[in-house]
Amino acid sequence: MANRHVSRSVVMQTLFEWDFRDQQYTLPELKSALERNAHEFAPGMDDLSYMYELLDGVVDKQEKLNDVIENAAPHWPLDKIATVDRNILRLGLFELLFGDRSEVPPKVAIDEAIELAKGFGGESSGSFVNGVIGAVYEEIGEPGKDQTSDSKIKDIPYEEMPIEKLGGAVVYAETDDGDIQLALVHDVFGHWTLPKGHIDNDDMQAGIKDKVAEETGLQKIDLEKNLGENEYVAADPDKGKIRKQVKYFLAETEYQDLALPEDKGGLDDIGWFSLPEIVELNFYDDIMPIITESVEILADRLEDESR
Repeated sequence: MANRHVSRSVVMQTLFEWDFRDQQYTLPELKSALERNAHEFAPGMDDLSYMYELLDGVVDKQEKLNDVIENAAPHWPLDKIATVDRNILRLGLFELLFGDRSEVPPKVAIDEAIELAKGFGGESSGSFVNGVIGAVYEEIGEPGKDQTSDSKIKDIPYEEMPIEKLGGAVVYAETDDGDIQLALVHDVFGHWTLPKGHIDNDDMQAGIKDKVAEETGLQKIDLEKNLGENEYVAADPDKGKIRKQVKYFLAETEYQDLALPEDKGGLDDIGWFSLPEIVELNFYDDIMPIITESVEILADRLEDESR
């Protein structure tokens, strides 16, 4: 809606002002700046509730949003990103990651951020914001990817799309007291997920072992069962649409300390979890069937052993 586009532009300008002044405003001063900008740039808009919601959200989640930007744009230190672009990214990522998707679908959040960058940023701001937010969108599994959007990415027939191979594993170990634990990694978007990565060689199983070892520090990994394959279509700004195929295995290892790699990518934590603890964790929707099948297999084994 036009009013929401205007609201976003007012919030972005307020965030820019706050950031330009080294974020020295108190919260009341920040709200006062928002009201002043709304009066100047959105005359006639009496209901500022959506602006307040966005402003409060970005400020509250700023540390998390900064982490996401740094992980999505590792070659661009946060303080080296133009102030306008930095705050457009914070605003767009807040709506993408923490907003109500029934109100603002992910692709709307992305398109709005790109439009703000084109309108307020420099010559390359649009492509830069598109690249960063696009990378985050792909990393979180492209929710709502089937929704219509004004994307300029070429519509390639499904059968002509290039295929990118990925592999991962549900890694488990048995403790000394006979408990089963799963090794999971946590990403900067707030989800526990499976160690995985791009497979660059023809030996899928060897590639999966290498990727799991890289992300967990585990070296002795035995792949036991093929758990199936997920496929989704990703939109790359340069390559166009890509079919991403992710194959998962159930894998056994020795119970030992886990370690994230020095180059963590989009990960910020790692840990072992017992089967009962798994139900309390936040997973991506497309990972849940893989996790569920693995837990059922392992639970059946424990039951068989106890008989």
